[in-house]
Amino acid sequence: MAEKKLPKNYQVMESEHPRLMKAVSELGQAAREEGPLDAKTVELIQMAAAAALRLEGAVHSHTRRALKEGASREEIHHALVVLTSTMGFPSVAAAMSWARDITD
Repeated sequence: MAEKKLPKNYQVMESEHPRLMKAVSELGQAAREEGPLDAKTVELIQMAAAAALRLEGAVHSHTRRALKEGASREEIHHALVVLTSTMGFPSVAAAMSWARDITD
């Protein structure tokens, strides 16, 4: 299996700030392990939060991770659609286009 290539900016951050990036990674892992949510649900939540913050790269990343954890295309899209009344249609439409970069 081919090794997954991390985004260039992430690689640069890891190279320039290895202790910080290790701590960020460990914090994320600790948060995931802190409660009863399964990995798929965690990724859908993080994808939705990234969408709300309009973070295209993070939506891409968490969409990929959600798929890896067993989320369907329909679950990913629904997780974004339900945000419409919270963050508005234009923001959801943008986030949906970012998710479709990965799911389509």
